[in-house]
Amino acid sequence: MKKLTALLLSLALLLLAVPALGEEEKVVNIFTWADYIDSETLDGFEKETGIKVNFYNFEDNESMLLKLQNSAGEYDLVLTSDYTLSAARKLGLLLPLEREKLTNFTNINEKYLNQFFDPENVYSVPYAVGVPTIVYDPSTVTGDLSSLNDLWDEQFTDALCIIDDARVMIGAVLKTMGYSYNTTDDAQLAEVKEKLFKLRKNVRIMDYNNQQFYLLSGEVKAAYMFTPAAVLAQMENPNLKVVFVSEGLGYGIDSLCIPANAKHPECATELINYILRPEVAAHIAEYQCYVNPNKAAEPLISEDYKDYTALNLPEELLATSEFIQDLGDYEAVYQQIWEEFKLQ
Repeated sequence: MKKLTALLLSLALLLLAVPALGEEEKVVNIFTWADYIDSETLDGFEKETGIKVNFYNFEDNESMLLKLQNSAGEYDLVLTSDYTLSAARKLGLLLPLEREKLTNFTNINEKYLNQFFDPENVYSVPYAVGVPTIVYDPSTVTGDLSSLNDLWDEQFTDALCIIDDARVMIGAVLKTMGYSYNTTDDAQLAEVKEKLFKLRKNVRIMDYNNQQFYLLSGEVKAAYMFTPAAVLAQMENPNLKVVFVSEGLGYGIDSLCIPANAKHPECATELINYILRPEVAAHIAEYQCYVNPNKAAEPLISEDYKDYTALNLPEELLATSEFIQDLGDYEAVYQQIWEEFKLQ
């Protein structure tokens, strides 16, 4: 009898330790680039809600999509780029948002909503906005730079840093030739490949996350950079020049979304809503150094921060902006060209 009582007591304690039927475990497993949501934001969320946050990193969009396709529900919240999000949506890998629970969704600036990758924002919430720019030190460069074509100048022999990303860099070369970022014309890509390979002698560094380091150290004279790298570079050296290239802007919006097989979608929704608070979004903007998509956060962002060149996209160039888009199986053509370029 004592053994039976002890067994029943153990079972009761075990049941108390397990979430009730239909109740989520209080955890969010985030999948994104390293440090893309800062620890202060996540610590504040954990303290307020009691929801544990686990962080998992990917190196690039392509590996993220592959892991998401093969996931057994490991991830509850994904933060990724627009064209990869589009591919995930088409593959049925995303869960529609519970918009009624996202009470802070109206804080988002409308101009960043309803884009090609999620036409009615059924699946995604904008997190950060940016465009690649050329950044250079005028004390080491002859003349003013204004065009992507300037990167082929002989003064940059073994003195450039570029973004280690097939779609961004091949897209940039496409723009110099008047073609779309997203061409699937084999003849156009053959032309672009030839021009891209001529740039190789100028390229000293290929880096995805921290292009500013090589410019600030003097290892390179100029760099093609994502928005945060350009902001961080000017923070350290205000004399650096940031150039919105004349060929047109390569536009990008990184967004939050919930995988279709997420095990903790309610907790993920709660974290998204927390991130959309004005004070949280303002903190994230100044931490991440991207263009802020949250209009309610704008009054809370410091004026000094707003002054950085890379954050002030010229209105006259916005009409020239083009997103990188999901090309399906044709994506492999771009990746193959890029791998060949890197091996030169």
